[in-house]
Order: sequence, then C-alpha cells, then structure tokens
Amino acid sequence: MIAVSESERRPGARRDAQRNRQRIIDAATRALTAGPEPVKIEAIAREAGVGVGTLYRNFPSRDALVEEVYRSELARLCAMAAQLVSDLPPADAMREWMRRYQDFVATKHGMAEALRAVIASGAISSGQTREHLEVAIATILDAGRADGSLRADVRPADVSASMAGIMLTAADVAQATRMLQLLVDGLLARDVDGLLARDRS
Repeated sequence: MIAVSESERRPGARRDAQRNRQRIIDAATRALTAGPEPVKIEAIAREAGVGVGTLYRNFPSRDALVEEVYRSELARLCAMAAQLVSDLPPADAMREWMRRYQDFVATKHGMAEALRAVIASGAISSGQTREHLEVAIATILDAGRADGSLRADVRPADVSASMAGIMLTAADVAQATRMLQLLVDGLLARDVDGLLARDRS
C-alpha cells in the first residue's frame, strides 16, 4: 500500500489529486485508442503532465489503467442516453446513441491487445458491459414508449445483442452504419391497424 502524506489529505491537495487522476485517464484514453501500437506508461504520464510515480500511485499496474479507461468510456457512453433523450425525440436519440456506440466499439480496436489481459483476469466481463448498455438502451426505449414513437414490445437485451452482432459481422464501417440504422428503423412504432387497412384497400 502506498502511504498518503499529510499534505495529500488536505482538500486542495485532494482536488489536485483528482485532477491528476482525470488527466491520466484522458491521456491514456487518447493513447490507447489511437492505434494498435503498444503505448509506454512513461508516454502516458508525460502526455498527462504528471510524473510516473503519480501515475503508479493512481494506477498500480498497466492493466489497472486499461481497466479504468474502458470503464470510463463505457460510463460516458451510457450516460449519453439520458442526455440525448432530453435533447432529441426518442427515435433520433436512439440513432445518435447507436452512432456513438459504433465509435466506442471502433476505438476499442486500438486497445484490443491491452484489453485482453484485463478481460482474462475477470476484471471486465461481457456480462457487465451488456448490463450497462441495456440500462442505457432502456432509457431511450422507455421514452419512446411514453410518446408512442418506439415499439413497446422490444427488450433492451435484444437490442444490445443485435448491436453486438452487427459490429462483429459488418464488413466495414459503412456497412455497420447502415445496419445500425436499419436496426433503429425496426424499433419504430408502426400503426398496425392503419397498415392493414391500406393493404385491404
């Protein structure tokens, strides 16, 4: 355990420590998602404007830093759902959220190698990720059900599984984008009685 000095217990020092931690996370996010090349801890510390000792005091291992970057990005993505619903109609919010989900998955390709060890350790699981995603999806679906714009019979878990399948099977970014938009179209509420009436006419 790393000892905490008396100065670090002061409110001002704690705020500085929190800012340093966030700078490290931000720098690590940029570095780890930039591409598949390995990133040295020293480079992340330099980018964050802190010493290597400060970095290790916050994150005792590379895996701990990778885990925090992943969790931070996932939390940011999921928190966007409520913000988008407050700013946009539910269907538009779902389209925009899926676009940001696509970006989230794409950036993780750059840190795939770094994530493997963390996933193997059990610190991050696909089940935990799905749970977070499903809560975000439910936020948008609930808003769509309330105003009648999205189907009431759709389960968040089905949407999450469909998104994952698209990202795994799409040939390229353009196809993934089209497929995600098709998924949103399938979530739109339909006037079934009206459609049947038109078919009979």
